[in-house]
Amino acid sequence: MLKVWGRRSSMNVQKVMWLIGELDLPHEHIPAGGSFGRLDEPAFLALNPHGRVPVIQDGDVTVWESHAILRYLAAAYSRGRLWSEDPAERSQVDRWMDWSQTTLQPAFIDGVFVAAFRTPPAQRDPALIARNVRRCGELFQRLDGLLAREPALARQQPSLADVPIAANFYRYFELDIQRPKLPHIEAWYARLQQRPAYRQHVMVSFEELLSRDP
Repeated sequence: MLKVWGRRSSMNVQKVMWLIGELDLPHEHIPAGGSFGRLDEPAFLALNPHGRVPVIQDGDVTVWESHAILRYLAAAYSRGRLWSEDPAERSQVDRWMDWSQTTLQPAFIDGVFVAAFRTPPAQRDPALIARNVRRCGELFQRLDGLLAREPALARQQPSLADVPIAANFYRYFELDIQRPKLPHIEAWYARLQQRPAYRQHVMVSFEELLSRDP
């Protein structure tokens, strides 16, 4: 059976768990990281020498890094539906996945979520947070404009490209920050909230991650 190592409040773990839910794959979830620890245990480091989650074990195959895991699962279990075997079509998905990791996630997760939620109030940098909130708004507006013209981010249909981007929505819309009008993203988010796997694995309370002053 597929084994998944990680904590449910980690967004990188949520990406993987959401896809597993959509693919309806039997699996065993092994809590690790955060308050669960285990990341410095020799047995875990033998799976991922970097001591990070998520990690999956699929029989004799071990994969770490969330986007590598997503690609592996899609290639192994979606039969080309989410990640095409055609190199040109696959590249459309890959560029959005890379964009989410190199552009969106640094602005939102590092620049807003960590800076404004996981950092103790006395140590927060309001100017930095404000810049990144504006940057996130610009990035999401760009996406919203694209979705006004196209039915999906890649391949004209839902694909693996959606997962790492839409995994941000729950936190983005739950945080007390300024957001521009995003009608097409909001409609997309509303549709996702009707999907059991999204509700179960992405819409997870992140209150435990809040950092407070001593």
